[in-house]
Amino acid sequence: MQNPRGLRAAALTATAVLLCALAGCGDGVDAGHGDLTSQKLDWTDCAAPSAAQGGGAAPSPLPGGARWQCATMKAPLDWNRPKGDTIGIALIRARASGPGARIGSLIFNFGGPGGSGVTTLPAFAQDYATLRTRYDLVSFDPRGVGGSAGVTCESDPQLDQYFQQDSTPDNAAERAAYLRNTERFNAGCEKNSAKILPYLRTTDAARDMDLMRRVLGDAKLHYFGISYGTELGGVYAHLFPRRVGRAVLDAVVDPTQTPEQSSLGQARGFQLAMDNFAHDCVSKSTKCPIGSSAQDVENRIAALLKSLDTKTIPGVFPRRLTQTAATNGVAQALYSKDLWQPLTEGLQQAYAGDGQILMLLSDAMNGRDQNGEYSNISAANAAVNCADEKQRYGTAYVERKLPEFRAASPLFGDFLAWSMLSCAGWKVPGAADHPDVSAPGSAPILVVGNTGDPATPYEGARKMVDALGKGVAVELTYKGQGHGAYDSKDKCVQNAVNGYLLDGRVPAAGTVCG
Repeated sequence: MQNPRGLRAAALTATAVLLCALAGCGDGVDAGHGDLTSQKLDWTDCAAPSAAQGGGAAPSPLPGGARWQCATMKAPLDWNRPKGDTIGIALIRARASGPGARIGSLIFNFGGPGGSGVTTLPAFAQDYATLRTRYDLVSFDPRGVGGSAGVTCESDPQLDQYFQQDSTPDNAAERAAYLRNTERFNAGCEKNSAKILPYLRTTDAARDMDLMRRVLGDAKLHYFGISYGTELGGVYAHLFPRRVGRAVLDAVVDPTQTPEQSSLGQARGFQLAMDNFAHDCVSKSTKCPIGSSAQDVENRIAALLKSLDTKTIPGVFPRRLTQTAATNGVAQALYSKDLWQPLTEGLQQAYAGDGQILMLLSDAMNGRDQNGEYSNISAANAAVNCADEKQRYGTAYVERKLPEFRAASPLFGDFLAWSMLSCAGWKVPGAADHPDVSAPGSAPILVVGNTGDPATPYEGARKMVDALGKGVAVELTYKGQGHGAYDSKDKCVQNAVNGYLLDGRVPAAGTVCG
């Protein structure tokens, strides 16, 4: 499992797929000039996304024929030197459709960190059609992502090798190889993107959003953050509490946790999702094709993963399905209940010696398309996390923690424990033990937690509510499956969120849906 800490945008894009236009060139850094708050954006019809953004065709017109518009906003490379060098921040928007008076812009961040909002928003625009009646829907590639001075670490062939590595080392030689591969990847980030790496903290992205608010002409920031986007929204509220408009945080990151605590929480979360998947399979009226009981389903998956550690099977030619790729594929499918059926089919295939579906799921997690080109989601994910997180863990520490992780998840514990090495050898020091999201004086922020969320466990919602401060956050609970709540299409959740964003109606604290 390749450090799946909140890789929300990859999961969203994978769900849509399975059911250097904006990037520019060089390091994406330009000479600074003038007052950036007065800049005028040059909105034009969007071109096809770049490979770094995930590739594919230009976004299709919206219902009624309206076209997606893209622009580039200039932001300071270093917010401590606002009149110094600048970078371009890639934006996308769909103008408000009516009926009803336009409120302003609703800015989305779909998570990661590392996900391209320019690619993700059009893929899921139909889910936000009601919100578009009164808002311009806006998203962006945060700095270091896709078309916004995107970080580059390794070439596509190198990434193919990197994602095939053994991510659960069993002996000293395997541990040394895993550490060496991680350090080589991180050294590639430094070699190819050194100028941008010191300026990729979440606080930098939050300041970019405040500039975006001003350039878009809004007095307040109206915001919809998902997964890592909830952390970004919390940090924005901390920095600019009086500028928060109507804000929703869905699939909530626990802002009080260290990276170790977050990884351990994800181990529990993915194990819970696996338990729910297994129970769902055997509870149907038709016979479950991958096990006779929920425990049998999980035992067979564990046996498959163990066998792949020593004997791979054909995946997507010419690559073979490794234990790492298979675990990634299983984890990817647990992000959305819509992917449970493809997971079942992929497991049936794998038991018969064919790893194609599981490898396609793994590719989606890692941002690889069918042409073998990678988006920069993994590079950006590493760069932002390592810029934010002060902690640097070593192999001996991970080894001591393995029993705790295995107890949390027999299937995913090892992988998530070893992912704590992801910042090994990173040159830029991390900013803090955890983000500060305290936001006294902020407008109400609606915090939505999902009891079955594997990637951002439900308990994080309450922690975010407490950390934002008394009188700021209002918690809503969704009793469901998958990562996030609004995308589940649960009417109770959507009505509560829409009622707040469109009409300012704050739901009662403690509302439960599902």
